[in-house]
Amino acid sequence: MTTVTVDNLSKRYGSTVALDAVDLTIGVGVTGLLGPNGAGKSTLLRCLATALGPDAGSIRVHGFDPAVPAQRTEVRRRIGYLPQNPGLYPHFTAYDLLDYVAVLKEMTDTQRRRAEVRRVLDEVELTDRAKTKVRKLSGGMRQRLGLAQALLGDPELVILDEPTVGLDPEQRMSFRALISRIGERRTVLLSTHQTEDVGALCERVVVMSGGRVVFEGGPKELAGVAEGQVWLSESPPVRNTAYWRNADGLYRTVGPRPDGAEATRPSIEDGYLLLLGTAVATGAVR
Repeated sequence: MTTVTVDNLSKRYGSTVALDAVDLTIGVGVTGLLGPNGAGKSTLLRCLATALGPDAGSIRVHGFDPAVPAQRTEVRRRIGYLPQNPGLYPHFTAYDLLDYVAVLKEMTDTQRRRAEVRRVLDEVELTDRAKTKVRKLSGGMRQRLGLAQALLGDPELVILDEPTVGLDPEQRMSFRALISRIGERRTVLLSTHQTEDVGALCERVVVMSGGRVVFEGGPKELAGVAEGQVWLSESPPVRNTAYWRNADGLYRTVGPRPDGAEATRPSIEDGYLLLLGTAVATGAVR
C-alpha cells in the first residue's frame, strides 16, 4: 500500500536547485535514501515532514495534501520526524521531554498521554532511563530518545534524517534492530550516508544526486549496477573509477578492468559509487 506520493517536487534556494522535479512513491517498510552531501535528501525529508514548502509539485500522505492548511494538520498527525540535529532539551528528563512533545502533538488527556509516553519509552528500551536527564544520556540513548518522540501518537510515516551518525558499532546495531521492528507495520524513510545501514535495514533504496532521483530499487539491484565492473588485483590499477587496498592486501577497483584483475562480487557501495560516477559523467545529474 502506498503511503507517500511525491509528484514533480521542486525546491530552490536562490540559484541553487535543491530538488529538481522529484517523483517518488513510498510504502510500508523501510526505504533508504542515499546520496552525497547536497543531493537534496534533507530538503526532501523536510518537505515530507511539512517543515518546508516546495516551490512546485505536490505531496500526498495517505491522500492528504499538506499544501492545503486543513489537510496539513491531518498529515502532521500521521508523521513522526527525527531531524539530523533534534535539539533535545538537555535539562529535561527523558520522560518530561516526551511528555512535553506529546502535549505539542495535541495529546491533552493526561492519563492517555502518560500511557503513550510510557509506551514509546518501552518501545525504544529506555524505560529504566525515564528519570535520567537528557544531558546524562549516552549518544546512542539520545538517538533512541529522539526516535521515541517521533513515535509518539503511533505515526504511519516515520522520517529519520541520518539517525545513526556518531553511533559506535554496538549502538548502530541496536538502533538498526529498533528501526527494523518499527518498519514491520509502518512506513519508514531513512536518510543515510551509510551504505551498510541500507544493506542491513532497507527493502528499497532511493539514490539522489543533484536534487534528482537517479535510482530506485532493492539493495541487490543497487549492487547489480556494478555487476561485471568490480575487480581485484595484486597491484594498483593505472586507470580506474575508484580503488582501495583491502584487508587482504588486494586492490579493489570499481570501473574498467585493470590489467591482470579478476572479477569479484559487487557490493551496495560499489553500485552506489559507480552509479554516481556514471551519472555525473553522462550528465544525468548536476
